[in-house]
Amino acid sequence: MKQLKLTVLFLVINFGGLAIGSWLMNNGPLTEWYTNLNQAPWTPPGIAFGIAWTAIMICFSIYLGKLFMVENTKKNKLLFAFQFVLNVSWNYIFFNQHFVLFGLITLIMLTSLLFYYFFKVSSKTGNYKLLLLPYIIWLCIATSLNLYVLIYN
Repeated sequence: MKQLKLTVLFLVINFGGLAIGSWLMNNGPLTEWYTNLNQAPWTPPGIAFGIAWTAIMICFSIYLGKLFMVENTKKNKLLFAFQFVLNVSWNYIFFNQHFVLFGLITLIMLTSLLFYYFFKVSSKTGNYKLLLLPYIIWLCIATSLNLYVLIYN
């Protein structure tokens, strides 16, 4: 029951973060700036982003529910807070401010943090760490898209 409560808490926090990030990007994918960019040929259609982030945040919230049930430490709270800030701020950095290089650095830091979760933090979560894979895979795709924009624009 405790894990379910924690999972629901993280669902609220994580989907709240997605809402904040969406608001901060100021219609990002619909702006003239973004639509005029030379985008990577493997850029998914717009609908894929909403579907992917929904699945990612569900998986991540279940993972966090398990993690905080077995290891509710200050370190894990700080790591989660840092992840949250990086995830939400990328939208503002890239779409709102058009800082493509800084956006790439943000994504690299976020991806590195998720790899850290996967290989170091998850020792007590068992197979729950596999729930991090959708997030890691999507961040690798996002990083490649951001890098393409940096190089080819």
